[in-house]
Amino acid sequence: MANRYISSQEEMAALREKLSERGKKLVLTNGAFDILHVGHVRYLKEAAALGDCLVVAINGDDSVRELKGPGRPVNTAEERAEMLCALEAVDHVVVFDDRRASGVIEVIHPHIYTKGGDYTPDSLIDEEKQLLDRLGIEIRILSLVPGKSTSATLSNLADNSDRSKRVAILGSGKGSNARAILEAAKEGILGGEVALVLSDVANSGILDVAKEYDVPALAIDPGTKRGGYLTDGALKEILDRLEAANIDLVALAGFMRIVREPLLSAYTGRILNLHPSLLPKYPGLHACEKAIEAGDAESGCTIHLVDAGVDTGKVLRQETVPILPGDTTDTLQTRIQEKEHIAYPEVIRERLENQTG
Repeated sequence: MANRYISSQEEMAALREKLSERGKKLVLTNGAFDILHVGHVRYLKEAAALGDCLVVAINGDDSVRELKGPGRPVNTAEERAEMLCALEAVDHVVVFDDRRASGVIEVIHPHIYTKGGDYTPDSLIDEEKQLLDRLGIEIRILSLVPGKSTSATLSNLADNSDRSKRVAILGSGKGSNARAILEAAKEGILGGEVALVLSDVANSGILDVAKEYDVPALAIDPGTKRGGYLTDGALKEILDRLEAANIDLVALAGFMRIVREPLLSAYTGRILNLHPSLLPKYPGLHACEKAIEAGDAESGCTIHLVDAGVDTGKVLRQETVPILPGDTTDTLQTRIQEKEHIAYPEVIRERLENQTG
């Protein structure tokens, strides 16, 4: 990218070596830096004070669009680089095209890598954290100015008085319930629009369903932990994506991960889940199988708010289906899903109608 305000990663790697020879330190930070505000300025001044040269790596335009959604970036990479270089604290700007900064970190190999105070060392993306540890790079978490972010700035500038409510769907599987929600939105009976679909499975069907409806779809790396848990870094990325898309309500649809802080506090009373049993019976996995094995006469689905427990949140609606002689897990689940596809969009509409602001 030919631009006098943009340096190459290789040039910065060579500069790092020269600084090392002189006993000096190169500091690297990264981000979109789409609309500069006082939070950025103070953060960059604090980062620059940690060493002798501050390099800012900014996401390329396609990368910002993938991370932040349609309408972003507001300013091109060339424009963002020019504005950053006008700041006294910033010495050089590089551009990278990936979603994450791992590649630029590895090439430049800074002495110090900084992130904002909305991160902790544990909430860094695992890929980045492992790379930083392997290269022996010092990690510094810097303070933020409360309430100052690009998303908050854009929200303040926007006239939200008559905008439609925005729903995000999180799922791990084929996306049959996501399709029902998306179809309801298309028909204008959801009470809002589906603005984002996220999945913890890179090749999941739900991402393909979202693309059919031209809805931004993104796979989130769940991290290295097994089972139903997301790493702190994955949770941070999910929250960032929800906030960037101005999401009002989150609908879990076959999302096979446990939702916890900071999502719960950020969206208190605004995260819904759908479970294939008549809760409190059979929370967790294999609910249909357990109902059949127990000899129950009926099963069904429960739509509930999400709290810190597993399927323990306030019940909003239940639908029942009979368990028939000869039912298998598949046949029972199919009949339950027929109820889910009707009930879930209706509950979402009710929740959106009851939201204020």
